[in-house]
Formats: sequence, structure tokens, C-alpha cells
Amino acid sequence: MDVEHAVPGTAPLASELRVTVARITRRLRQAHAVGDVSLSGMSVLARLAADGPDSPGSLAELERVRPQAMAATLAALEQRGLVVRSPHAVDRRRCVLAVTEAGREMLAARRTESVRRLADAIEEFTPREQRTLAAALPLLDRLAERL
Repeated sequence: MDVEHAVPGTAPLASELRVTVARITRRLRQAHAVGDVSLSGMSVLARLAADGPDSPGSLAELERVRPQAMAATLAALEQRGLVVRSPHAVDRRRCVLAVTEAGREMLAARRTESVRRLADAIEEFTPREQRTLAAALPLLDRLAERL
């Protein structure tokens, strides 16, 4: 990389990126009703919908949260009928959780609302700004994979 295009340090960029991503997340979260499913709950629903039934311990590990935090998230989802608990097929002492049809509907509705809000905001960008944003997505995805 030539010196002219070198980034002087990654800490300022990392700091700005963290603040910006947090603002986007917060604004999307604020659009949903009070008492709605939490962001962590939505993440668990999405994971169960995509990957199928899983154990609480495995979900905690995949979501990088403590087992106690996952237990609270799962209890809230189960109470609302968004996930269902059943015995593990091999080890009956363990349980697995699966997303219910109501959970899938909740996930689809939230995704639709979030995508609509993002699309409305992006529509106000110039075509060039939209292309720049689209070009950054693979980099952001790689960044997410490395965290």
C-alpha cells in the first residue's frame, strides 16, 4: 500500500464505526413497540429459524452470552409462545428449543419493518451514495465474521 493511501491508525475508524452502528441499531430498535421482543430475542429467533432446534447452552455459546442471560431470553420467548421446548432426541435430560409459527411470524414482521425503514432512509441517498453503501457491505460482513 502506498503511503498516500495508508490509514494512519485503525482506532479512530473503529471508534467511529462502533458509534455509527450503535446509532443505526438503536434507531431501528426504537421503532418497535414497548414490550416488544428484545434484540437478543430476535437474534435467537432468527438463529433457530435458520439453523433449526438447538440447546440453550449451544445458543448461549453461539450468541456469545452467559447461560443465565440466554435462559432469561429463552424464558421470555417461551412465555410469549415464540419458541417451544422439547426433550433432546438422544439425551432426555437435556432440552432443545425450536421456533414456533408465531415466532416465525414475529420474525418476518420485524424484518419487514426494519427493512422498510432502512429502505426509506436509503432512498434519500443519491444513486452514487447508494452504490458506495452497497460496495461497503462485503467489507462490513467480513468485519462481522472476524469479531
